[in-house]
Amino acid sequence: MIPSVNESGSRTIGLLTYLYGPGKREEHTDPHLVASFDGMSPDPGRDPNATLKDLQQLLDQPVMALAKHARPAKHVWHTSVRADPRDRILSDEEWADIARRIVAATGIDPGEGQPGCRWAAVRHADDHIHIVATLVTEDGHRPDDFRSGARAQAEARLIEKKLGLRQVAPGDGTAAQRPTSAERHKAERQGRERTAREELRETVRRAVAGARSDEEFFDRLAAAGLLIRKRVAPSGDLLGYKVALPDDLNKDGEPVFYPGARLAPDLSLPRIRERWSTDTQDASASGQEEVIRTGPGTPAAARRRTASAVWQAVLVVEHSEDAVAAAHIAAAGEVLDALAKTSAAYTRRELRDAATAFERASRSHVRAVRGHDRALRQAARDLVRGGPALGRGEDGATTAMAIDMLFFLITAAAHWHARKGHAQQAEAATRAAEHLRTAYQATSAQPLGVLYQRGRRLSRPMLQQQTVLLRKALPGLAEQILAEPGWYALAATIAEAEAAGHDPAALLSAAVGHRELDTAESVSDVLVWRMRRTADLPADASPRSENGTAGVQSATRRTAPQTSAPGRRRSGEETSGKTR
Repeated sequence: MIPSVNESGSRTIGLLTYLYGPGKREEHTDPHLVASFDGMSPDPGRDPNATLKDLQQLLDQPVMALAKHARPAKHVWHTSVRADPRDRILSDEEWADIARRIVAATGIDPGEGQPGCRWAAVRHADDHIHIVATLVTEDGHRPDDFRSGARAQAEARLIEKKLGLRQVAPGDGTAAQRPTSAERHKAERQGRERTAREELRETVRRAVAGARSDEEFFDRLAAAGLLIRKRVAPSGDLLGYKVALPDDLNKDGEPVFYPGARLAPDLSLPRIRERWSTDTQDASASGQEEVIRTGPGTPAAARRRTASAVWQAVLVVEHSEDAVAAAHIAAAGEVLDALAKTSAAYTRRELRDAATAFERASRSHVRAVRGHDRALRQAARDLVRGGPALGRGEDGATTAMAIDMLFFLITAAAHWHARKGHAQQAEAATRAAEHLRTAYQATSAQPLGVLYQRGRRLSRPMLQQQTVLLRKALPGLAEQILAEPGWYALAATIAEAEAAGHDPAALLSAAVGHRELDTAESVSDVLVWRMRRTADLPADASPRSENGTAGVQSATRRTAPQTSAPGRRRSGEETSGKTR
């Protein structure tokens, strides 16, 4: 249940006319009162003898009783209370009780002998009511409605429990502003999947990802096709900005501009500048300017570097100070935005949904200390500059590798928020992780299928040797891994790493150390990507892979000369069947 307290207004009759009218899209059905301050207020919806003017005059009476100079300029208080779409339809009696509890909790009509304001609750749909009140009490004073929005939210949590409704996670004031009903209706009329506010928020977030200066940020916004207005001080200093979609117009045919801060609290220009002001200083101090000049290389190289940065960030989030962890969580959002922007079409939707969900988890009351997150911000920059990735070959396989690492970082963020009591952020991160899981399954099937086939073709002596190695290196996980279909892909990776001169036991131990695996559906899959990243093995092990498979083939011949060289047959004949 979501109460939404609106800005105070000045015309009671105007609001009542809307609530009892057909709505902007004929969406209002059977408007009627469910409750009021005295239980006897006229109902223009169901009483043919009652008028809107009657109800307006009754509600405004305490206001009009004051001297004209003493009347508040904006005396109309308005809140909507909306049930979750998955809740049952509530009766008028239940909505009446909800209205009485909300006005009491917010100080509009506190009860218990205290003077209250006049109010009425109107229902014109199954899933919500509107409460209208006038902000003068019966004894002529201003009500104690300070922080009425937060108080309404707290009461809604209690109402949900009492009525057995879906529990909405409590907020902390750091969420982005929701689209208004007018914005939603406008998007529906125009056939848009999302409101202009939501489209602009995503576009601005993607423009921020990895950016290092005002100029680069605004260049990206312009390249994305947005209209931009900059707010400049008399001194010439840039103070802020607004953005608009070219085809989102008001009634006068003019573009509707949104300030960055109205899109999300961390998208104001001062908050955005916090990211790249530390980036520039730290990059200069640490010699990273050479990376900036030479560029990130291929999409696959950018994804490998992203996997490495994310791998380190998991440990930071789990063990560092709050401000440092918060910075890495915020930067993880930039990586998600950049990955969604540059990935192949068949995973772009899930990755975009993951980034959209995680947007809520990227902010909390724990203020991020920027600068510590520069490796993740550099990863986001590399992804953007690396350009669009193909959905196959090394591009596709390294995308799976990066998503695998991101899944654990986003899960670590969910755990961090949960420990801090950030319910909405923890829920958002958990939803983002589920989208990543789905994207991972789509991207990993082909490269893991190739490795699975290769593992199945390893000789029996080699498989026995690797089984002994696994049990010795990971005694607590070995039996679980051996029972997984993905074991054969891991066995092929172990053979390839050994052929390349690495110590497989050390790689396995390092892959498991200090990183949780409880949320993995397949531990062997996770170890495959971690080993291939650490050992710098090609993510795509198919025969067309640039680096080929000669090392593994030679190792196989040395161990089992009777076995044909693995990897000659294309994947697809048999797949691992279980991912993540």
